[in-house]
Amino acid sequence: MSKIIVNTLDKKNKINRNIYGNFSEHLGRCIYNGVYVGENSDIPNVNGMRTDVVEALKNIKLPVLRWPGGCFADEYHWKDGIGPKENRKKMINTHWGGVVEDNSFGTHEFLELCRQIGCEPYINGNVGSGTVQEMSEWMEYMTFDGVSPMAALRAENGHTEPWKVKYFGVGNESWGCGGNMRPSYYADLYRRFQTYVRDYGENKVFRIACGPNTDDYNWTEEVMRIAGGYMDGLSLHYYTVPGDWNKKGSATDFDEAMYYHTLKKAFYMDELVTKHAQIMDRYDPEHKVGLIVDEWGTWFDVEPGTNPGFLYQQSTMRDAMVAALTLNIFNAHSDRVAMANIAQLVNVLQAVILTEGEKMALTPTYHVFDLYKHHQDATLLGTFAETEAVGVGDDTVQNLSVSASEDDDGAVHITAANLSASECCPVELELLGRADGKVSGRILTGRMDAYNDFDCPENVKIRPMEGLFIENGVIRCTLPACSVAEITIA
Repeated sequence: MSKIIVNTLDKKNKINRNIYGNFSEHLGRCIYNGVYVGENSDIPNVNGMRTDVVEALKNIKLPVLRWPGGCFADEYHWKDGIGPKENRKKMINTHWGGVVEDNSFGTHEFLELCRQIGCEPYINGNVGSGTVQEMSEWMEYMTFDGVSPMAALRAENGHTEPWKVKYFGVGNESWGCGGNMRPSYYADLYRRFQTYVRDYGENKVFRIACGPNTDDYNWTEEVMRIAGGYMDGLSLHYYTVPGDWNKKGSATDFDEAMYYHTLKKAFYMDELVTKHAQIMDRYDPEHKVGLIVDEWGTWFDVEPGTNPGFLYQQSTMRDAMVAALTLNIFNAHSDRVAMANIAQLVNVLQAVILTEGEKMALTPTYHVFDLYKHHQDATLLGTFAETEAVGVGDDTVQNLSVSASEDDDGAVHITAANLSASECCPVELELLGRADGKVSGRILTGRMDAYNDFDCPENVKIRPMEGLFIENGVIRCTLPACSVAEITIA
């Protein structure tokens, strides 16, 4: 039996709700046919946004949504996506599939989507192929409440009142598809561009600089040294790729060895966050700058027969385990991690939702976000877990990954993942400082390769945990192999 200790008296920092954010790029069927079907679609919608998708995202309390990219952001010119749809410029999406982008989903549509979901918009500006003026005018267009050319243009396009836009990214992957820049060059550009991302009225912008790719610690060092005093956040990108970039591996056809190899690579996120945070600490000891992990998740080979540029992959319980342990890592580092955005929202990479025509399926990853939603803005609690190594050959991981928090009502929420593909894990959960209470639990479990599709959308779903009770501060239960549980003590 493994022991988990949660110290309810050891209250740490608040877990920023934005850790549970998502990312929507103009890529494949994420936007079009994913969240946006147009006002004239037979699929139920409000102002063109799919009602079923919006309601699903409201259920997991999606806090923040990043748009329009990704690589797409640094070739996106926002004025092409405003005004009457029939007059909007068409372009070729050179990064993702070479398809025509008709710009029918632009600034107004994105902010309407965020309004319907009830989430904060996080907009990524174009540094790679854009101008300072273009970025400055975009912020003016969205947020200025007064007499100005951009405010007048916004009103002309049907939105008199300004929006609230808090989060703004100055460029994306500037070390790669966003311009192939050196860190010192980007840092200087960032200082220049961010100057003109103005605060208008009560709209205070949280400015996010392009951070490193994976373990490029020199990028973090240089950008923090040159521009650390001019930013509120620094991004980090890391994808869990079990193979290599040429052959990433199948999303559904894998054995236990590949399952554990994937989890081991996912655990690498802890080392990355730790080491980048240590560099940030030298320049920002007061933690004024948040680490923003605005692209993360699994990346496999696309589903057979689909456009390689659309990055459509199925999502199994393996993905759910990656999501659970990654979110637990972010929770543990929430003194520095201020936001995270899984890639991506619908139909792309580690999507939380899949759609096909009028059909919709919630992925196992979606259900993990449902189990973890009560951590949002809750207080992190000190935890300890007895673990053992599981795996195949050199690819071993610790079998348990755990987070605990206390919400404003005093309820304690514990999320625990049993990462073993084959062995259940009896658990003795001890709460220090809490002897009794009403205990309830929910659990997600299935074979490591189990998934939901449009024919069987509930093959993998959350079920209640039966027979839970607390006695003298101790809860006993068994976590099945390949499972994620939420236990609540109210």
